[in-house]
Amino acid sequence: MGYKLREIAAESKFSQELTLEAIAQAVPLSEIKAALAEEAVCEQRERKLNMVLTVLVTIAMNLYARISIGAVLTKLAKGLRYIWPDPDYPVAQASAFSYRRYQLGPRPLVNLFHRVCRPLATPETPGAFLFGLRLMALDGTVEDVPDTAENVARFGRQPGDRGDSAFAQIRAVYLAECGTHAIVDAGFWPCQTSERVGGFRMLRSLTPDMLLMWDRGFHDFDMFQAVLQRHAHALGRLPAHVKPQRVRNLPDGSYLAYLYPSDYQRRKRGEHLLLRIIEYTITDPALPGYGQVHRLATTLLDPQRCSALDLACCYHERWEIEMVIDEVDDHQRLAGRPLRSLKPLGVIQELYALLIAHYAIRWIMHEAACLAAVDPDQLSFTHALQVVQEAISEFQMTAPELLPNLYQRMLRDIAAVRLPQRRLRTNPRVVKRKMSKFHRKRPQHHHWPQPTLPFRKAVALI
Repeated sequence: MGYKLREIAAESKFSQELTLEAIAQAVPLSEIKAALAEEAVCEQRERKLNMVLTVLVTIAMNLYARISIGAVLTKLAKGLRYIWPDPDYPVAQASAFSYRRYQLGPRPLVNLFHRVCRPLATPETPGAFLFGLRLMALDGTVEDVPDTAENVARFGRQPGDRGDSAFAQIRAVYLAECGTHAIVDAGFWPCQTSERVGGFRMLRSLTPDMLLMWDRGFHDFDMFQAVLQRHAHALGRLPAHVKPQRVRNLPDGSYLAYLYPSDYQRRKRGEHLLLRIIEYTITDPALPGYGQVHRLATTLLDPQRCSALDLACCYHERWEIEMVIDEVDDHQRLAGRPLRSLKPLGVIQELYALLIAHYAIRWIMHEAACLAAVDPDQLSFTHALQVVQEAISEFQMTAPELLPNLYQRMLRDIAAVRLPQRRLRTNPRVVKRKMSKFHRKRPQHHHWPQPTLPFRKAVALI
């Protein structure tokens, strides 16, 4: 059976009929309205953009990162305009959207992110659980933002050996589910803020069924203590300078040890934690870390239930969050150019909308993986993003009663393209081009003198 076009009532308003049905199951319209109501955000005059539609366009601009805001509005309205009674209905201009999004502010997007972004994996999701615990990872990155005075003042620049960073930058810290790549919590700070500050904030989203992994840059006595207070578990790499006090060897080669806080007065008062230490090395010369001694600390103390080898191998699943950051930056946002927003509040709004858009894609991919009975890792994020982009106008044109069928077709289209099995490989951490022959752009270059005469009049024969 084919699909039939949706019918539009004569009294309908374009701004109310324009929706993102392709991602509506991941980001329900009811949650958008609830987030707006909770933040007491509404419009006095609706015109062509109401606040619900402004939220949708803010999310959509992170699905169509390659095109301008004006083109995003046109793309988003393409399907509805096709069936609208007035075929020449003019969509809102980019300036109207810019005005509306700053009226909206960042808080509704932050609220919406926390409402909809939840762990996706079920016990049947391959690779999502170990020892009955949901595998989670913590990591951070920095994002370039437009080089405006306001952004520089709010977020700062990264200092370096060859001067400050070209763009203002913002520190991002993410908590992600390893099995599905869903980002379930995030925070943003000025670029010189320590990742540990963000790491502590992310602990608010831990639940007792989670095993949280982090690298040695996040190591802190208080991090382990806070995880235990939330009745969750942690697995993290120890920096070289940390020297736990060995208590007892365990049958699988690991050992129990006391970890102490760095503050002397706290150590003097007897504060400590009993953790399990796992030491291992890599024996393949082609793998990173060959010949080095790696030390992991975990709150999982029972070697019978959680073997040291399983935990050592599990720790390397933490690298899934590096792939999550790669999806967001390189495949969705197109790193290499800064964010769009010229003001700090717009930057925060844009980043949370970016993560909601990423979560929506990952939510749909998980649905497609369940339908096809495959591991979500076997599906292509880039392909899924393209399928959703193309489906948005189809969902707008299709009769409501046929949308479930269209949604199932979208899932099948996403599941039809499988990634090859991951190869066992490693690459050097190098870049092809590091230096540039051009001088660095400085503040005085922002208002460079412009020609005052037509070129022909500036030519003087001698």
